[in-house]
Amino acid sequence: ELLRLQRIVLGDARFVRLGFRKEAGFVGEHDRDNGTPLPDHISARPEDLPRLIDGMAAFDQGPAQNLDAVIAAAILAFGFVYIHPFEDGNGRIHRYLIHHVLAMRGFNPPGVVFPVSAAILDQINEYRGVLESYSQRLLPLVEWEPTPQFNVRVLNDTRDFYRFFDATPHAEFLYACVRRTIERDLPEETAFLQRHDQFRQQVDAFIEMPERVTDLLFRFLHQNGGHLSKRAREEEFAALTSDEAGRIEAIYAQTLGRRDHQDRS
Repeated sequence: ELLRLQRIVLGDARFVRLGFRKEAGFVGEHDRDNGTPLPDHISARPEDLPRLIDGMAAFDQGPAQNLDAVIAAAILAFGFVYIHPFEDGNGRIHRYLIHHVLAMRGFNPPGVVFPVSAAILDQINEYRGVLESYSQRLLPLVEWEPTPQFNVRVLNDTRDFYRFFDATPHAEFLYACVRRTIERDLPEETAFLQRHDQFRQQVDAFIEMPERVTDLLFRFLHQNGGHLSKRAREEEFAALTSDEAGRIEAIYAQTLGRRDHQDRS
């Protein structure tokens, strides 16, 4: 399943080797002068990946079923990102795992997208701090040397470091993101969709437009502070009269204008 997800997430994989890493990996920088790795985090050894991923799957199908959904999601998703099994796509699959676990545990109603990733990415510095809470403690325990390919070579047995880690700060952070999603993001998104529907209904009441055209009109107004740009008036919506364009802008101002201004400020 993870391999299938990697193919979906990457899309164009011409320059990335799909599947589990065949070499060691690290997250960090390289020295500007000599290219020596400057790791902030060193990933699990490639020879340990099959057993570690099997262990994740066993945890998901066993003990995780009896845990709170947020705790289970934190353990699985952050455990995965510390293992870092792929050359690319690890971060996106990590966030997918959070959504997947919450959905499978019935945390959000069927068919409802629970946008917890937005809360995570909106607090990117706190998120990085949570990741580093374990990576910084792990790094001194990993013995490594640079390779001629400017990568790292791990010299000691590190498998258990990725099997067992204190996920308390990760669960606390994810709980905070879930709370924000429930108390702020979802109500705001619901209110926005309601205002969008009001806008479309009022426009449809006086001018006949396909739904896709009304949606395009809405996006242009939303992107331009409630006004149709000169280009939009001359190209996509050249068929509108000045009176019609003015009335549509007035409808937008009435249904979304004030809130749109608050969202932008």
